[in-house]
Amino acid sequence: MKRRFVALFALVLCLSPWGCRAGGKLLKQALFPTDVQIVRYHVKANLESLEEFTRRLYLKNPKFEKDLKMRKDKINGIFHGGELPQTDYTDKPSHMVLEAAFTANPTYQDRIFLLGLGLAKSIRETYHVEGGPVVSSMEISLEQLEKLYHNISHVKWRLKVYRDEGGDALFLTNEPGEDGYINMGYEVILTEVLTRIQDDIFLRGGSPPKLFFTMSTLFLSIAL
Repeated sequence: MKRRFVALFALVLCLSPWGCRAGGKLLKQALFPTDVQIVRYHVKANLESLEEFTRRLYLKNPKFEKDLKMRKDKINGIFHGGELPQTDYTDKPSHMVLEAAFTANPTYQDRIFLLGLGLAKSIRETYHVEGGPVVSSMEISLEQLEKLYHNISHVKWRLKVYRDEGGDALFLTNEPGEDGYINMGYEVILTEVLTRIQDDIFLRGGSPPKLFFTMSTLFLSIAL
């Protein structure tokens, strides 16, 4: 009742010649509480971070897609609604796409496309990005947030330990330097994403799961 009054007052204020800016701000705050604004910011920031993550992986691992225009088109398809290449995984849920990115012999050879697609899908499945605007953080499933946290943490772990048949890392993520190897920022990006997800879990009254990964650990299904 109080929120309805505040929204009505803000609307009336906005109709006045001097109060539109203040009234619009008040109306936004009344209709979209702080927790919703935080969650929306996190979704936007996480997708932007994962887009940068995917772009950096292509730069460091050009063998997965040598055509620069195709890389750009794929990133646009994943993160901005552009056309996606039709693969066996394009319409699969996120956990299956992520699994394919690390499998020994994926039917689609561009592992970076699969990894970026799986990560973007996992965000959209958790926050229901395509199902309309979130009006309350309580609409987001705590279980799905915990699964998302698990899966992205697992991606971070697999990037370090997964190898091909020749013993080389599936994805190159470090740059040789004078004093050893310099991390190219992938771990930092994923840590930032995980921190935002952790904040959303706290908003829902939960706590991030305690994680222990082995080579046999699987990605969890997020879509309900």
